[in-house]
Amino acid sequence: MSARNRRGGRRRRGGGGHHGPDERWLITYADMLTLLLALFIVLYSISSLNTSKFEEMKTSLRDAFSGKIISGGEGIIETGVSATRDTPTSIVPNITPPRVQIANPRDSTAAAALAARIEDNEFRRIKAQIDAYARTHGLRDQVEAVVARRGLVVRLLTDQVLFDSGFADLKSEGMPLLTHVGNLLVIDRIHPILVEGHTDDVPISTSRFESNWELSTARATEVVRYLIDRGVPTRRFGASGYADLHPLGSNGTDRGRARNRRVEVVLQRLHLTSSQTTDAAPDPQEGLNP
Repeated sequence: MSARNRRGGRRRRGGGGHHGPDERWLITYADMLTLLLALFIVLYSISSLNTSKFEEMKTSLRDAFSGKIISGGEGIIETGVSATRDTPTSIVPNITPPRVQIANPRDSTAAAALAARIEDNEFRRIKAQIDAYARTHGLRDQVEAVVARRGLVVRLLTDQVLFDSGFADLKSEGMPLLTHVGNLLVIDRIHPILVEGHTDDVPISTSRFESNWELSTARATEVVRYLIDRGVPTRRFGASGYADLHPLGSNGTDRGRARNRRVEVVLQRLHLTSSQTTDAAPDPQEGLNP
């Protein structure tokens, strides 16, 4: 009986050991969890989080999506407008156009009229000096200054003053007059100067001048050359010859033809009003009295 009990006891131990091998996986699983825990602890311990960079990145992302301008760049969403589905945003910058100051036409007209009046006063001052010189030297019949639409016109009759008939060489008698005119032009300094030559309608044909066109142009350039030699800047001058196209008097009389043979020194206007013109040709009504 003792032997039977021993065999039964062995069966109970064997029966109890029948469930043992099925629970061994718990040991391996526990070991694996322990190793993973240790691994994460080591990784966490060797890693270092840069808090300042993280905060900077977070701020930049928040500003970008809220429409603010990121430092060092330009925003593409208008500041102050949240980018939502209900509110469309524009990538075009909100640019306020500059305010254009529109001049008052009345002010511009008044300023132009004032400038023209000042210019007229200057022309009249020069005219008075030329008239005084002509009276003093007995040249009232040969010299006249007129404030015209195109400027101050100084008319110099060529006979007995500047040139002999049919020639373009300055006479010594006319040089003091041109010197006086040149001194006034030097003082002025700002107005362009046009020197014009004019003749009567009597045809001319010489070895030097084939027609009155050449004669009138040569006389104008001779006066220009003399004034330049007296100190008037070259850049202010222009010269032209009109032959007999713009008479002041009748070419049917000796007196009228004498008035038409002339050189005009024109101090051209810089300021014009609506009632003034800039015609290059002289006004036939603005001449010496017959």
